[in-house]
Amino acid sequence: MGMTMSQKILAAHAGLPEVKAGQLIEAKLDLVLGNDVTTPVAINVFEANGATSVFDNTKIAMIMDHFTPNKDIKAATLVKQTREFATKYDIKNFRDVGRMGIEHALLPEMGLVGPGCLCIGADSHTCTYGALGAFSTGVGSTDMCAGMISGKAWFKVPAAIKFNLVGKPQGFVSGKDVILHIIGKIGVDGALYKSMEFVGEGVQYLNIDDRLCIANMAIEAGAKNGIFPVDDITREYCNGRYQGTPVEYTADDDAVYDEEYTIDLSTLRPTVSFPHLPENTRTVDEIGDTEVKIDQVVIGSCTNGRISDLRAAAEVLKGRTLADGVRCIVIPGTQNIWKQAMHEGLFDIFIDAGAVVSTPTCGPCLGGHMGILAAGERAVSTTNRNFVGRMGHVDSEVYLASPAVAAASAVTGYITNPEKL
Repeated sequence: MGMTMSQKILAAHAGLPEVKAGQLIEAKLDLVLGNDVTTPVAINVFEANGATSVFDNTKIAMIMDHFTPNKDIKAATLVKQTREFATKYDIKNFRDVGRMGIEHALLPEMGLVGPGCLCIGADSHTCTYGALGAFSTGVGSTDMCAGMISGKAWFKVPAAIKFNLVGKPQGFVSGKDVILHIIGKIGVDGALYKSMEFVGEGVQYLNIDDRLCIANMAIEAGAKNGIFPVDDITREYCNGRYQGTPVEYTADDDAVYDEEYTIDLSTLRPTVSFPHLPENTRTVDEIGDTEVKIDQVVIGSCTNGRISDLRAAAEVLKGRTLADGVRCIVIPGTQNIWKQAMHEGLFDIFIDAGAVVSTPTCGPCLGGHMGILAAGERAVSTTNRNFVGRMGHVDSEVYLASPAVAAASAVTGYITNPEKL
């Protein structure tokens, strides 16, 4: 029986000739990730178990991004604990203010993840790195601790769903619209503990930023991971960047999939996820002239804080100003993206429109800081979740959208098709 891309990576890291869906394995890890919220919990478990060393100080990443720059005393205490641990064990990839970024934008940029690697992270959106042909998945802080100590983790080998992407996206349609369409189609539990494998001739029309966005939100369909095959676009991105040895895996012709879907990218339309689940999607055409009034727009996050996202928002905002009463917060994903956007003149466009530009942070996405919503307020956000109370008060609402739709909505003050501006 053939194997999927994900199964091949797991088999290789487990030292096995093959694995099957449902099989329990122990596999060697290429990277263990934690952030300022989850790493302190792992450290507590590490110390409670009497551990005195880490398996490899170059294969652990601790990225201070959720409440960073420190939003309060508790946040500062958590970062201090992590900083002291990183110093004690000489963790090479500890990143704090000035050198940090949103973890799932930063790690690919740093070259810590790449084709064929196996990564776990104490953050659910660790599945992002499947865009580069890696198997990456989110785990709990206890598993992060075990990984830091042993360099290994247990996995139940996931079954898979194949998404055959055909056609070329048109107009303002981006990777965000692709994954929102898919989640709307299969539901938030449609890929529960499965691998979402994205293949087909349509993949060539998705840039790395699109793919990172799509893989990032695989978890919003309940998936264990999302993954793309390695192609010339992947190789160009990783060449001279990825610090490991790239290994390319393709699914066998007789690989078994629980389900298969064909998605014609040329037919997709800009899509918005209404409260309070990512599956509650509507296209801009379905929304039509319905005026969903908004109070805030957030453009950024580990889903859509990359340079192409900022360019898409700037394209819409250029020469325009925000609607009265609308706040717009732009958050580049990393310091390098921040600098690139600044040098390209995107900051001038954002600020002239009436928006603010932040240092990299996850802040508003999880209702942490830098954009909390009050009762009754609505936000259009390029983030990945719109659960009840996700960005603030339980009586607030979050609408998920692409950077182009978010920017257009900031201009009009209600959810807007960017084609109509």
